[in-house]
Amino acid sequence: MKVIRMHDSETLEFYTANIETALSLPFVEGGVSAGFPSPADDFLENELDFNATFIKHPNSTFYAKVKGNSMKDVGICNGDIMVIDKSLEPKNGDIAVCYLDGEFTVKTILIEKDVVWLVAENEAYVPIKVTAENELLIWGIVINVIKSFR
Repeated sequence: MKVIRMHDSETLEFYTANIETALSLPFVEGGVSAGFPSPADDFLENELDFNATFIKHPNSTFYAKVKGNSMKDVGICNGDIMVIDKSLEPKNGDIAVCYLDGEFTVKTILIEKDVVWLVAENEAYVPIKVTAENELLIWGIVINVIKSFR
């Protein structure tokens, strides 16, 4: 899959999603045991296309590479690639890429009656109360995270 780098900030690197290519790979539909080994090779007839699986709205989907550890407690770590959909309406509890006061950040959105909080999922960071003095744009909702172990 070809991606084009769009923007690089201190916390995120943004890329466009190119869905012109198809990449179908063998897929173990029944799952892989995390306990005792299973004969998974018997179930490799199915295929999975990453574009079709991870990108529901191609014109509004982007990728961002994470820099930092403020979301580590929900499994979003430094170096991970987030799949972000800009067409989704933000809801309470969503993980969102936010543009706050001229900087990009990824946080959980908590919406109360009269206030919005941007909450890091790492106890080392304090929640950010969004006030009338802040400029906040919910840029997109994180729909998937691609991890790398090497």
